[in-house]
Amino acid sequence: MRFLSYVLSFIYVGIYWNNHHHMLHAVQKVNGRVMWSNLFFLFWLSLFPFVTSWVNESHPFPAPVPTALYGVVLLMAALSWIPLGRALVACNGGQGGTLGRALGGEHGAWKEKISPFFYLAGIGLSFVAPIVSCILYIAVAILWFVPDRRIEHQLKQHE
Repeated sequence: MRFLSYVLSFIYVGIYWNNHHHMLHAVQKVNGRVMWSNLFFLFWLSLFPFVTSWVNESHPFPAPVPTALYGVVLLMAALSWIPLGRALVACNGGQGGTLGRALGGEHGAWKEKISPFFYLAGIGLSFVAPIVSCILYIAVAILWFVPDRRIEHQLKQHE
């Protein structure tokens, strides 16, 4: 059971890597704001190994504090994705650019809106029922396992 958090963290990194690749594929340039936003996002991803190990080493498994911190890192990674996307859109033609048109639509945006609430619920529940928190974190990963197709769709329209 403990290896599940390693697999879950690997899946999260894979999901972010795929979406990051798609987002950067849709842009022509970056600037300082993009670089700093990307660094902020990468900082939160860099904490995945630490919190994953702590959850796995905790007794009883999963323990409340490590499970809550795992959720905080997941939440902050998700929230740090927002300024990165906005910086890339602003640097590449605003809402009229390829990325701006792709991200401006409402299709798929519901996942971006609901995910933080799952993380917040997981963080709060970690002190009462940590296993329920883990289930919520898994639910968000399942939700995002199929990549956001808005960018691919927009790129295909302009080939």
